Amino acid sequence: MVIEKASRSTLVDQVTTQIEQMIESGQWKIGDKIPAEPQLMDMFEVSRNTLREGIQSLVHVGLLETRQGIGTTVKSNSNLALALEKKIRQSDLLEALEVRLGFEREAAQLACKRRTAEDLIQMKICLDDCKKAAKSHDPFQFALMDIAFHKSIAKATHNKMFSELYEHITDALQNSIDRIMRIKKPANFENEIHTDLFQAIEARNSQLAFESVTHYLNDAIETLSTIINE
Repeated sequence: MVIEKASRSTLVDQVTTQIEQMIESGQWKIGDKIPAEPQLMDMFEVSRNTLREGIQSLVHVGLLETRQGIGTTVKSNSNLALALEKKIRQSDLLEALEVRLGFEREAAQLACKRRTAEDLIQMKICLDDCKKAAKSHDPFQFALMDIAFHKSIAKATHNKMFSELYEHITDALQNSIDRIMRIKKPANFENEIHTDLFQAIEARNSQLAFESVTHYLNDAIETLSTIINE
């Protein structure tokens, strides 16, 4: 068997793949500054030019970010997250809410079937945090806690692929939710705390969970449509 010498482009691909794996595994976290060039050259056993090409390709897709005087840091931990964020940013808020409606309906129904006592504890903690943010009339904290609550439901599906995909989508939707919270009055906060959804999951009532998700997201879609058409 003839072993072909690795081409430069192949080496660049190997470098980018290994860096992606280090980011996705959590070895390099978002905000971390990656090691200096000499250390990376030794680590990957490649030349400076090959390393720089690999890093530049990851800067281009948005996984890494290079800033003058700071160096190169991790910007994102998933190509999927970047793709979703770009797509949602290009869509309007109504479309984003419709996507969220579909995912949260399925998450709520699966959670009813599969949730554990530990899952319920985590959901309750997130729900209580939502209530605290509502009482303090803090829209941005409320949005963060609201998303944390829904992520806890997705986690309770015990489907790793679903949970990871939902997490990427909700992170990408964060900006959309922030924009919604800016245009909705703080007085609505208490009505948006999903106590009924929590109780449905606690009781393993899939139909009630489905109806709860449908109600609050359809209400958000209707409210947003009214504001847009004013």
